[in-house]
Amino acid sequence: MRHHRPGPFSVLVRDIVRRPGEMRESALDVALTDGWGEGLVAFATGEDVHVEVRLESVHEGILASGVASARYTGECGRCLRAIEAPVEVEFQELFAYPGQEANDAEVQDDHVDLETLVRDALVLSLPFQPVCRPDCPGLDPETGERLADLPDAESRQRTDPRWAALARFSSEPVKGADDAPGSQT
Repeated sequence: MRHHRPGPFSVLVRDIVRRPGEMRESALDVALTDGWGEGLVAFATGEDVHVEVRLESVHEGILASGVASARYTGECGRCLRAIEAPVEVEFQELFAYPGQEANDAEVQDDHVDLETLVRDALVLSLPFQPVCRPDCPGLDPETGERLADLPDAESRQRTDPRWAALARFSSEPVKGADDAPGSQT
């Protein structure tokens, strides 16, 4: 039998181990000792993670179902403004009894360790392209200023030089089928 030191996300389940039908609920509040996630947003070191979990004894092991919540911090992917937002995710995992079918999660020393399960659920819920607001216009490509901070943001938007040749067509009247010779209006 492997012995391990229970971590901050470990829950003692001795009272329900191998007692199918038994259930109990538990809540944890853990301050992260290391940040979780990479990229523009992540859960910072010291961030509080709240976990509410229901532990049910079944024939194969302990079924853990619950909700985890925390706040992420980082930068907007368009304007680089600091952002933070709450995240709440649901999770479920079967912690198999030792000697059962091969499973990454198992009951060890009458504990279930929820850390990997909670970390994976929270990190996978982080936005891939985080923004400070859905309509964030981003940065001015020439000056690097935040377009949302400029009073005349609309007028400062310039034509991309690659499209400049097409800009003259937008100021000319467009001839349609109604303007063709012989058409009646």
